Amino acid sequence: MGFRYDIRLSGSGGQGIILMGIILAEAVGIYEGRHVSQTQSYGPEARGGSSKAEVVISDTEIDYPKAMRLDMLLAMNQKSCDDYYMDLKPEGILIVDSTFVKQLPIPRAFQIPFTKIAREKLGREMVANIVALGAISKLTDIVSPKAIEQAVLARVPKGTEKLNRDALNAGMAAAVKAKKNILPFMRSEREDEDT
Repeated sequence: MGFRYDIRLSGSGGQGIILMGIILAEAVGIYEGRHVSQTQSYGPEARGGSSKAEVVISDTEIDYPKAMRLDMLLAMNQKSCDDYYMDLKPEGILIVDSTFVKQLPIPRAFQIPFTKIAREKLGREMVANIVALGAISKLTDIVSPKAIEQAVLARVPKGTEKLNRDALNAGMAAAVKAKKNILPFMRSEREDEDT
């Protein structure tokens, strides 16, 4: 059995979840040359309803395209966090948009206010999904910042390249900060296991 990494990106319609899934899959598949599958689903009322995109990454052909036990869950709202956190592996990574996710189901999670960053630093709430992609490239080893940038710039409308590059960079900077905040917690958790 080869390497397999299961990701679910989740939130509500209108947050750009499906586009995130497509960009992430393209970054991994096209720009990093790995096997990848991408699936998506959303509620009947596209805007405001639930939305999720799944990306499965492997070093061999993928026989089942849907995410099973999650290595990473991104929750852009409270409902998706509550609905999906049980699918995370024990060592899985939970990343939440702390603008909307106030109740954490597990203590070890990366809390980054993607929507607030997009609104306040970039003046465009609609790029919160791109901020989140920037963070993913720093919080996991599954995609490089360079590949994510190439995939984003190949997908976004002409004339928005600077805004989207700034959104990626803001996400990367926020992720570096979030990593520093969670490291002491993870260390103390490991020490508890050792005693």
